Amino acid sequence: MWVQQILLGIIGLSSGVVIAGGLFALIVELGVIADFADRTHTADKILLYEDCAALGGVAGNLVSVFRPQMGYLGFLLPVFGLLSGIFVGCWAMALAEVLNVFPIFIRRLKIVRYSVAFILSMALGRGLGAFIYLLKRW
Repeated sequence: MWVQQILLGIIGLSSGVVIAGGLFALIVELGVIADFADRTHTADKILLYEDCAALGGVAGNLVSVFRPQMGYLGFLLPVFGLLSGIFVGCWAMALAEVLNVFPIFIRRLKIVRYSVAFILSMALGRGLGAFIYLLKRW
């Protein structure tokens, strides 16, 4: 019995490490951190920015798993909200820049006349996935 628990723990930890690595690779690949450094003219501190992003992910995971009590630190919640809003805004900005790839991709592959079908299938797949998720929650 305890062997199964240890094996499940190892699998869960390994899966978490892989997903977190993929997320931070996506953040770096989208250029969110490099864009910050470029806009603030602090490119010499880009390694510090990447370390801070990784530490923020680790801290977020720890808070998510252990759910510590805030106690007297409740005054930090507005600061956390502000920083979270900045982070989400930067994600939106980076993803908006990535969306410029789709028209170029469609033209290069010469699939312009099928683009409506591709977009519709992506939207229907997303909607169907959300519907299945909703049904499983009930």
